Amino acid sequence: MNVLFPDVPVIVRRRMARIRGKATRPELLVRQTVRALGIGYRLNRRDLPGSPDLVFMGRKKVIFVHGCFWHQHGCKLTGKAPQKRAEYWAPKLKRNVKRDQEAQQRLEELGYRALTIWECEVSSPSLPERIAKFLKT
Repeated sequence: MNVLFPDVPVIVRRRMARIRGKATRPELLVRQTVRALGIGYRLNRRDLPGSPDLVFMGRKKVIFVHGCFWHQHGCKLTGKAPQKRAEYWAPKLKRNVKRDQEAQQRLEELGYRALTIWECEVSSPSLPERIAKFLKT
């Protein structure tokens, strides 16, 4: 039994601990798509609001690759809200959404345009076209 989280099963804690914030599978697929377009980028610029996943400095554009659950997309991948410790999870997920909105607003104030690609969209055949259109406009 865990002293810090006695009501959370060990298997759930281990599963959640394996979730990464950078270099996730969806992000790697988006990077691969951008590389195929022959466009250079920077990763995770911490000096920009929201620390965008891909930054195109000369174009003043950024791409965020969001996980549907963590950023509450509302698609089928979002799933249902956690049953255990709902008093912890509900505010946390709401804060994520609010933080995303504030980062987008601050980026716009700095003159950047942002594209959000959701986890459920990375396998879409239209993704390369969507990214190319965003970066070329």
